[in-house]
Amino acid sequence: MIKKITLPIKDEDILGLRAGDAVLLTGKMLTGRDAAHKRMTESIAKGDLPFEIKGQTIYYVGPCPAKEGAVIGSCGPTTSYRMDPYAPTLMDNGLKAMIGKGKRGKEVTDAIVRNKCVYFAAIGGAGAMYSERVKKAKVIAYDDLGTEAVRELWVEDFPAIVAIDSKGNCIYNR
Repeated sequence: MIKKITLPIKDEDILGLRAGDAVLLTGKMLTGRDAAHKRMTESIAKGDLPFEIKGQTIYYVGPCPAKEGAVIGSCGPTTSYRMDPYAPTLMDNGLKAMIGKGKRGKEVTDAIVRNKCVYFAAIGGAGAMYSERVKKAKVIAYDDLGTEAVRELWVEDFPAIVAIDSKGNCIYNR
């Protein structure tokens, strides 16, 4: 059974998810890759993060430029371990969910459990399909990073799998 989840994700939704569950996400999410994550953690340390991270979901993606008439270009997931040095700080400051591809380190799994968060896996190579699920997109921070700028996306029925649940269960450890 596929679970439909409205973003921003609620704590009760997170607690009801189990590793391996299929989900469809609808609502607002943020985007960012390693350059944006580095800048976000530096901003948190200085107390001047230019947007709200509490309760948010972040998709590890650097979308391709949009073709004429399109909302966004191809937007497939980035390999998640590149965000591992920054993810615990973001979760400790209120981030609730992450979307990417691949395994995560122990520190990230520990932060997921500590903060009752969730890590979703998206399908690599499916960037064109994911772009069709994006209904609106706008840059909200770090425009100078180009494709790695932080964006706010509004998505509809964005498919993902629970890769690490709030208890630390992981599909990659099966």
